[in-house]
Amino acid sequence: MIRVTIWNEFKHDREYEGAHAIYPDGIHTCLARALGVDADLSVRTATFGESEHGLTQSVLDDTDVLVFWSHALQNEFSDGVVARVQQTVLSGMGLVALHSAHFSKVMKLLMGTSMTLKWKHGEHERLWCINPTHPIAQGVPECVELPEEEMYGEYFDMPKPDDVVFAGWFSGSQVFRSGCTFTRGLGRIFYFQPRHEEYPVYHNPQIQRIIVNAVHWCAPMLRRRTLECEAL
Repeated sequence: MIRVTIWNEFKHDREYEGAHAIYPDGIHTCLARALGVDADLSVRTATFGESEHGLTQSVLDDTDVLVFWSHALQNEFSDGVVARVQQTVLSGMGLVALHSAHFSKVMKLLMGTSMTLKWKHGEHERLWCINPTHPIAQGVPECVELPEEEMYGEYFDMPKPDDVVFAGWFSGSQVFRSGCTFTRGLGRIFYFQPRHEEYPVYHNPQIQRIIVNAVHWCAPMLRRRTLECEAL
């Protein structure tokens, strides 16, 4: 059983009418329902407003893979919790960072770059699978059509990925490395671009399939106690 914690700010999808209409119970709940269908996953959720953002050390120690969505509260996220998440990833916990989580303190600390990119609202995206033999691509078609999406474009200031599994093409002619894997310490990381809070992308079965695959791929093969990593 893979223990999954789905973390969400739960701000836009609670406060903005358009986002709330698409995700009335929050992005985290939508993803929890999708992942909960997999009998090999044990899923729980956490949100920004909980004590220590819901990511206490005991929660992280009981998490094999953290699925992380953030956007509006990047700067307000506790530096202490950021360091805690980083150390737990280095100790073996997997991380699936979604959409604007690329610019979270957690990802910037783990990647060591600015993680900046180009963006624009309201474009059509074709998500191409360019590494079909990768486990995260299993059962996913060659191309996933997303009628409305927030465009993310190059140059994306991230370190060289271990693998690029998906590439996005947008109707404004931008392209983007949309699904990339990294390894930090003992932890596996998958960054996945699709989904702005105003678009129903997380209801798409193919997008759900990719996230489920990513959780399985990011699950730790080796895990050490976080304190051991901190002592190195």
